[in-house]
This record gives sequence, structure tokens and C-alpha cells, in this order.
Amino acid sequence: MKLSTRSRYGLRALLDIALQSSSEPVRLKEIARRQEVSLSYLEHIVGPLIAGGILRSTRGPGGGVSLLRRPEDVPLGEVMRLLEGPLSAADCVRHPEVCPRAPLCSTRSLWTELTEAIDGVLSSRTLADLVHSDSGEMRGSCVPDAMRPLRESAAGPGGRLAVREE
Repeated sequence: MKLSTRSRYGLRALLDIALQSSSEPVRLKEIARRQEVSLSYLEHIVGPLIAGGILRSTRGPGGGVSLLRRPEDVPLGEVMRLLEGPLSAADCVRHPEVCPRAPLCSTRSLWTELTEAIDGVLSSRTLADLVHSDSGEMRGSCVPDAMRPLRESAAGPGGRLAVREE
């Protein structure tokens, strides 16, 4: 099971906004640049977060997006549901009627347990937990080097090698 880029980038964008620790709105263009996400895709991602009451959009000069709530009041489970919809390991977990085998299926209990575990983890964490675990170097990225551009290095035995610029 893999979460979509929509939810992964959405969490990174929220973390980026929270890390700015300013009352001023953060421009989507700047978030897109820092997180290496296209601006048009980021605009689609923030829509549900605005509609869901997590972000506020401010228009005009100095406009952008800002958190409507404190990071400790933003449960990650809520964010994920806004971006992904209900999270389930399999459709039959939330909608057993989609599968005629659901009442007797031995694997459905496994999918239910997995779904409950995912819900439990996401419900027990908030945006503040991500803010506190960010080292300051990452700025919401999944990896510390995500913000440094790649450059080509001399070819090794396996062909081209890409390395991070120092």
C-alpha cells in the first residue's frame, strides 16, 4: 500500500508552512520551490485543506496561505482524510458489500487490523509532532538533501552517477 503524492506533498506543505513560524501568509510559489513540487499541483493540494478548515488563503500583495489552527490542533488523520478520503488497506474494510466473500474472508480481518493501525498512528499524531521532529535542515523534506540540486559526476563502472552539490 502506498499513499499518493497528494497526501505526501500535502503534509510536506503543511510542515513547511508551520516551520515558517510567522503570522504572515506563506506564498505557494515559495513552498513549491522549497518542496520541489509544481505550483499547479500544490494549488490543487491546498484546496481541500482550505475547505477543511486547516489553511486560510489570503489574496493580494503579501498573500498566501497560513494555518487556521495551531500545529498541535491539526491531527494528521484529519489531514490525510481531507487529501485521500477514507484510508483503507482494502475496499472491503469500510464497504464489505463490495465483495461477496467479505463475510467469510480470512484476509479481511488482516486488512481491517492494518487499517485500524494506520488510523491509530495518524490519529495519535499532530502537525506539531512533525514540527518538533524536523531538524531545521530538512524544512519539511522527506530527505535532508532534497533541497540541494543534483550535478553529474564522472561516470563510474555502472555508468553515470548523480551526486549532490556541496
